[in-house]
Amino acid sequence: MSAKRIGMMSIRQLLKLKQLGHSNRSIHRLTGIHRNTVNEYVRMFNALETSYLAIEQMGDKELAELFTTSPPSRNERYKILSGYFTYFHQELKKTGCTRLVLWKEYQNKHPGGYSYTQFNEHYNRWLKRVDGSGKLIHKAGDKLYVDYCGKKLSYIDKETGLIIETEVFVGVLPCSGYTFVEASRSQRRPDFIESMNNCLEFLGGVPQSIVPDNLKAAVTKGCKYEPVLNKTFADFGLHYGCSINPTRTYSPQDKALVENAVKLVYQRIFYPLSKQQFFSLEELNQQISCMLEQYNDQLLSYIKLSRRQQFEQTEQAELGALPATPYELRTYKKATVQKMGHILLSEDKHYYSVPHRYIGKKVEVQYNSKTVEIYHNNERIATHKRDYRPSRYSTTAEHMSSAHQFYNDWSPDFFIHKACKYGPYVEKYISGLLDQATYPETAYKQCMGVLQLAKDYSSGRLAAACKRAMNAPRFSYHTVREILKNKVDQQPDLFTQQSSSIPPHSNIRGKDYYDK
Repeated sequence: MSAKRIGMMSIRQLLKLKQLGHSNRSIHRLTGIHRNTVNEYVRMFNALETSYLAIEQMGDKELAELFTTSPPSRNERYKILSGYFTYFHQELKKTGCTRLVLWKEYQNKHPGGYSYTQFNEHYNRWLKRVDGSGKLIHKAGDKLYVDYCGKKLSYIDKETGLIIETEVFVGVLPCSGYTFVEASRSQRRPDFIESMNNCLEFLGGVPQSIVPDNLKAAVTKGCKYEPVLNKTFADFGLHYGCSINPTRTYSPQDKALVENAVKLVYQRIFYPLSKQQFFSLEELNQQISCMLEQYNDQLLSYIKLSRRQQFEQTEQAELGALPATPYELRTYKKATVQKMGHILLSEDKHYYSVPHRYIGKKVEVQYNSKTVEIYHNNERIATHKRDYRPSRYSTTAEHMSSAHQFYNDWSPDFFIHKACKYGPYVEKYISGLLDQATYPETAYKQCMGVLQLAKDYSSGRLAAACKRAMNAPRFSYHTVREILKNKVDQQPDLFTQQSSSIPPHSNIRGKDYYDK
């Protein structure tokens, strides 16, 4: 907090009490001057490196100039020091650089310059005017802040004429202010990961840490001290070799920088785009890219450098290398290994085998667009190429063991023996199901399903349905169930009628008609 201006008499009284050994808190209590103001004037006095006696001998005008909250711009020594402030600001972003190192460098060039205390005092004043607080010095390549704008952009769907609103992703490197902006369809995890990939590709490297706000696509559970990341975003960090460090809840200072960047994006990108029409997301992002280039190239008045220049000079070399391929979205789900030794990936309705000893166990399924991996207690127990065909089985031969104790009585003979009780058509259909499967075990569940239909519809109807289902191109539990459900088994079977002759009819001409 800046010092509130007080009169010369109050300043003299404040300093006199300080000379007598009173604490800042005591001076506040005795004089009624706000404690922050007391703290600020005492700090300025200490930075002046002068005595209380010298202060007492000064006139009010001289004292007012000495304790002004603005830098003594007419002072030649200050002008020399202030000429280095932009250079100091850039150097302090580099790893290992400290103010003490920079002060020694300044002293070597100007032996009669300010002491270290005054050096810090004047630099802090300048810094407050630059970043508004003077508290944070961001190191090059250290962090990348990411968030979504509260407002949205839009484009017009050519086919329907509807206005489609889009989310706007923003990523900013706090050291240089170098910014990435992209419109996306939503804030859902797939779109968020795609924007993160594009952001790092745009930067050409990887920071040490990514700092998202507590987005649902990034954080499973927010916490002031240790937010819980979702597994996909944690895996993203592992892929790129960086840490994920979400902003703390109820800590607005963590979000100030990216929120300030969002405000500038509203001014420099949103407003100009509001005067234009776009007819696809790609077209919108193409124009954002053009305006973003201008935004990053704009000269910043306080340091006479653009965001791009700062990035190229101090930050680009500090970023880690990008991996050979971008991160591919990975999904995590829980599953139970079924009795026939497979798990069901519900998204595709496809089955994948695991070693038979895990039957009945709870496992974790991790998958992307190409691969399905199955883990038990953090150990990978199976890997499969992803297959999007529903109701199919991906089976590894080594996983199957028909004679193993975990299968108990389940075997081809077991199901054929049970089918015999319902007649030859059911027995034949169950045999066809087993013969059709690459591994008999993969058909066990369907066989059990077919036999269970007798409880719902009767043995006679099941036999009739299996007889009808023999005409289908493929044996399937679903075929038999649909026949029973729609009562097709109770309708005449035109395909199996013995008589193929046409009954006599008065309108039939006969072969003699065509001999005429």
